[in-house]
Amino acid sequence: MQPLMLHQTCDLGPIKAVTASVTATDIGCDAEFRLDGNIGGIKVPQHAAAERMDNLWKTTCFEIFWQPIGGTYYREFNLSPSSRWACYDFDAFREGMRDAPVDAIAVSCSHSDDELILKASIASELPAPAQVALNAIVEHPDGGLQFWALAFGPGKAEFHSEACRQIIVER
Repeated sequence: MQPLMLHQTCDLGPIKAVTASVTATDIGCDAEFRLDGNIGGIKVPQHAAAERMDNLWKTTCFEIFWQPIGGTYYREFNLSPSSRWACYDFDAFREGMRDAPVDAIAVSCSHSDDELILKASIASELPAPAQVALNAIVEHPDGGLQFWALAFGPGKAEFHSEACRQIIVER
């Protein structure tokens, strides 16, 4: 598991640490995200039917950005504790956004008072080698958001930035 850092503009709040991992598989990838802290002190989406849904990032959610080495194209996955998900392709930085083809995504989430663990198994064409970002968005009860990533570029929290893609994944 890799530690994620809290963006400098965010208050610490009830979550004290976030870790994540990703592993390439023959059919896509497997990922795991873990929040440590006071889980009752954040908004966690209720379990729902596993389906594609937009705007998951507006509340507690996890993200993977997958970009083939040397390319400008990238794929974004949004994974909700509710089991809902989204997947988008981009031609370049925030350009050409469209729904990406996905064979299957399975999201499971468990939590206790002091930890939340989300696991995802993704069946989707993912070229390798790739530079990958793992991100978390945590919503507080007042609607404020925390942004966690492997790294951030200068300025505001921008998960689409290549600066966030700190892991090299090979098959």
